[in-house]
Amino acid sequence: MSHTIVVLEGDETGQELLEEALRVLDPSVTGVEVAFQRFDLGLENRRATRNQVVQDAADAMLQSGLGLKAATITPETKGDVGSPNAILRERVDGTVIVRTGRRIPGVRPVGGVYAPISVIRMAVGDAYGAKEWREGEGLDEVAYRTERITRRHCRAVSEYAFRHAEKMHAKVFGGPKYTVSPVYEGMLKEEMDAAAARYPALKYDPQLIDATYALLLANMGDAMVIPTLNRDGDCMSDLVLQMFGSIAGSESLLIGFDDQWNTRVVMAEAPHGTAPRLFGKNVANPMA
Repeated sequence: MSHTIVVLEGDETGQELLEEALRVLDPSVTGVEVAFQRFDLGLENRRATRNQVVQDAADAMLQSGLGLKAATITPETKGDVGSPNAILRERVDGTVIVRTGRRIPGVRPVGGVYAPISVIRMAVGDAYGAKEWREGEGLDEVAYRTERITRRHCRAVSEYAFRHAEKMHAKVFGGPKYTVSPVYEGMLKEEMDAAAARYPALKYDPQLIDATYALLLANMGDAMVIPTLNRDGDCMSDLVLQMFGSIAGSESLLIGFDDQWNTRVVMAEAPHGTAPRLFGKNVANPMA
């Protein structure tokens, strides 16, 4: 049976590393029949197509269920094409980002971590895309931000965290700051507790997010799965992955689900940027 992987090409060193990844995935190497459907998500082509190529790539992933994305440039100029990631996440209904740190042969980890740690990050909502504004002047100026999360997304994060922990033989660890924010952050905690009731055989050790940071090294001998809100997961995953020696060497997956929380789309993406200082020098580690 042949599978199709939708390949989302990128920029600079990100594209160079993608080509190395495709060499490893070639059927002559793996013995697995697979076809590559390529889309150029480099900055110039995104500009030329006004991001239509991003939408086309997302639609192709919905058909195949598999995607592999290189790092891409995000222009900072207002009115430019922006980041393709938000478009991809919305188009494929990507709900969860999974980043897993593992021991890398030849790389000494920080603090002696041994077992894998997966951060299950909410991929949408929270601080990202929140409306922001300011009122007043001088020292009386006040900044506001409106954030939102949904019960559906909280359930997706929690359900996947426990399913993932079951496969990893890991414990579900951590959680949001629900004591300070019982209505907002408490929604994720409610769904974590409900998922724990559905999976009574799994070890569940809920902690506040600040305690999670503090206790990471104390639990470094256990395989762990850490469910988080979007902003918390962005920060937590960078720390966890660096504990294993390199952010670039981690696994990073965007996952979309069907109505039964079964995986519908998986897009593997680079957790690093385009590394312009390394572009063309042939020194970047292709493991990234």
